[in-house]
Formats: sequence, C-alpha cells, structure tokens
Amino acid sequence: MDIIDSIILGIIQGLTEFLPVSSSGHLELGKAILGDNLVAEESLLFTVVLHFATALSTIVVFRKDILDLIKGALKFKWNDDLQFITKIVISMIPAVLVGLFFEKQLEQLFGGSVLLVGCMLIVTAILLFMADKAKDTNKKVSFKNAFIIGISQAIAMLPGISRSGATISTSVLLGNDKTKAARFSFLMVVPLIFGKIAKDVLSGDLTYDSGNFTSLSIGFIAAFVAGLFACTWMIALVKKSKLSYFAIYCVIVGLIAIAFALLNK
Repeated sequence: MDIIDSIILGIIQGLTEFLPVSSSGHLELGKAILGDNLVAEESLLFTVVLHFATALSTIVVFRKDILDLIKGALKFKWNDDLQFITKIVISMIPAVLVGLFFEKQLEQLFGGSVLLVGCMLIVTAILLFMADKAKDTNKKVSFKNAFIIGISQAIAMLPGISRSGATISTSVLLGNDKTKAARFSFLMVVPLIFGKIAKDVLSGDLTYDSGNFTSLSIGFIAAFVAGLFACTWMIALVKKSKLSYFAIYCVIVGLIAIAFALLNK
C-alpha cells in the first residue's frame, strides 16, 4: 500500500467513524466502485491501526470527561460518574452478543452488497431527519435508554447503518439532551473498539511487515487528525440540529447505490 492510499483510507476512516454517513457502507461502495484492488491491500493490521487512531482521537477530545469519570469511579460510591460508566457497560451488551454469536453471518454481508448498503443508508437518513426535528431537552441518558441505544449500535453493524447516526438519533428520539446524546454515543464505542483490537491481536491473525511501517504510521496520523476534526465538528452540528444535511447526503448516496446495484445485476 502506497502513502497516498494510506492517507486516503486514514482520512475516510477518521471522518466516517464520527460523521453519520456509515464508514462500513462507504467501504463497501468503495469496493464496488474502485474494485477490490485498492481496498483488498488493506491488511487486518492496517484496519486495527486505523481503529486505534480513531479511538485515540475520541479519548483526546473527551479527555476531561474521561478523567472526571475515572476520578469519580475511584471514589467507589454510586455517584453520577460510576452510574455513567455502568450505562456504558450496559450499552455494550447488545453489540458484544451480536459480535460473539453472529460474526460469520455479519461478515457475509460485507461482500460488495451495494443494494443492501443503499437501502440501509436510506434508513440512516430517515433516523437523522427524525432526530433533527426532535425538541431539545435537559434529560440525561437513563439505564433503560443505555440498553436501547446499545441495540441501535448493534444494528449499526449492518453496512450502511451509521453507528454514530443510529446511536445519537435513538438517544435524541428517546428524549435525551442532544449534547449528552453525542457525548454518550462517542464514549460508548471506545471500549468496543479496544475490545475488537484486543480480539484481533490475540487471534494471532495479525502479521507485521517492517516495510509497511511508513504506510501504517501515515495512515494512523491521517485517521487521528481526521477523527479529531470529525468528532469535534459532529458535537457542534448535533447542538445546532444540522443532522439533516447528512440525511440528505445519505439519501443521495443511497439512491445512487441502489441504482448502481440494479443496473449492474
């Protein structure tokens, strides 16, 4: 993989991890449009590196929140911080169960299914439109809400369903404060990303070639910087109720994908 490919893939991963347009959906569309040559060269190690970069960018953006949560939890009292961490754990349950028991079935959906991606992008657009019209409140995420949002995160494993779009929209539609919804959405995925990275590392499937060090490093930097920008921007957009812009984008790309799939049957 050359440097240009690393930069492009890093930027795509960094942006689409946080913006509600589905990173997995765009990857599938990229396979269909560009062919498998470019994307197939992306090794499991490169994927792990990019995911680590976006997880790290989340930690940087929410560093104060994370430190406060850790300090609060270390008091070993049932305070707001420990409750928030518990809600994060609860939200992970659906995705963990789906990942453990339906991993092979999910992998089969990531085989250039452009029609599925197009339809799921339309679903994402509908969710974003609905969330954009929801009234803002001061309500924080409850334990029950955390599990429901976790279900939407599990559903977002389908290519074309945006994880951030699904979780933020679900949270807002449940009546939660938009800023709190975005904060919860981004923090809830960090443990899952690190868990997936640990699983890939322990699986023994990762192979490292020192000749790829430059590509890996540049891809990491590109994903990290793009992630910082996208995460910060997304929080501001949710506050200002600008999700409809991404909804329109998802509709356009979704319709193009559906047309592309039908014309190439």
